[in-house]
Amino acid sequence: MDAMTIAEPRHGLTLVGRRTSHFTRVVAIVADELGVEVERRSVRDLASQDCASYGGNPALKLPVLLTPTGAVYGTENICRALVRRAGGARKAFFTEDLTDERAQSAQELVWHAMSAQVQWVMGTRVCGLPSDNEYFVKCRLGLEGALKWLEAHLDAVLSTLPAGQGLSLFEVTLFCLIEHLAFRPTVPLEAYPGLTRFAHLYGERPACQRTPYPSEPILAPTSKEPPTC
Repeated sequence: MDAMTIAEPRHGLTLVGRRTSHFTRVVAIVADELGVEVERRSVRDLASQDCASYGGNPALKLPVLLTPTGAVYGTENICRALVRRAGGARKAFFTEDLTDERAQSAQELVWHAMSAQVQWVMGTRVCGLPSDNEYFVKCRLGLEGALKWLEAHLDAVLSTLPAGQGLSLFEVTLFCLIEHLAFRPTVPLEAYPGLTRFAHLYGERPACQRTPYPSEPILAPTSKEPPTC
C-alpha cells in the first residue's frame, strides 16, 4: 500500500508508524500480546509536512491506527482501541487504572522521556541544530531527571501495579523507552542499572522478541508532493 494513501482499510487494522519508533513499538507489542492482527505501514520521511504521510493525522505525528470506521491518534488511545477489539477476556491496564500516585507519576515521566528523546534526536541529529542550544540543554536535563527518578523509584512503582489484571502499559512503555535509548544513544545508560535490568528481563517476552528495532535510516529524502490534508 502506498505510504501516501490515507484511505481507511475496508477490512482489518493498519498501523501507520516507524519500526524505529518507541511509540510505534508500544502499539506493536500490545497488539501482539492481545492477539490483535494489524497490518504495518512504514513512514520513512519524518521531514514531510504532508499529513497524508502520517496516516492523515493533522498533527503530523505517529503512530496512527486506521480502522474500518476511522483513524485513532496517539499511542495510548490506540492501545485502548486494541483492547476493545481483543475482547473482555484479554485484560490490560492503563494510566487511569493506576491508583498509586507514584505509579501515575512514573507513567507520566516515561511519556515525557519518550517525547524528550524524540525532540533531541529530531532537533540535533535530523535538523542539525546545535546541541548546546538552551532548548536542547533543558530537554536533555529533563530526560536525565526523569530517568534518575524512575531508577530510584522503579521497584516501589512495580510493587504497586495491579496484580492479575493483565498487560501493564507502564511496563511496555518503560521497556520500549530503555531499549530505544540503547538503539538511538542519547544519554548513557550505565547510570541506570535498575532500568536496564528491567528492560533485559521484560525483553524476554515473545512479543518483545517479535518487534525489535530494525536498522534503517532516520530519514528518507523529503517528499515534494503537495499536502493533501
